[in-house]
Amino acid sequence: MPATERAVELAVAAARAASDLKAQEIIALDVSEQLVLTDVFLIASGTNERQVGAIVDAVEEALFHLGSKPVRREGKSQGRWVLIDFGDVVVHVQHAEDRVYYALERLWKDCPLIELPADVHGTGDEA
Repeated sequence: MPATERAVELAVAAARAASDLKAQEIIALDVSEQLVLTDVFLIASGTNERQVGAIVDAVEEALFHLGSKPVRREGKSQGRWVLIDFGDVVVHVQHAEDRVYYALERLWKDCPLIELPADVHGTGDEA
């Protein structure tokens, strides 16, 4: 069964919030067939610890406005890899160096991508 509409809605809102703070390489993976506990992994990168923290704050605020609070948050004090668990959606905000090292996309490569609006991919090409 694919990710729920609510999970996709939250993922898009989180991606948009991350994109507004210039997050890079934003992708959403439908992990609902692989995991029982969540439907979507949203992955985004920041170029430094301060940006990672700001992205995390923006994502939490955006999802709070949609009525979703984090169940758990890990890693914010280090600012390298922050995991925010909203139940239906788990958001990973990683420092760009850690993103390359841990390569979550490769680990979950069998999961389908969720189509995000064109303006929230965070390709890093924007000036």
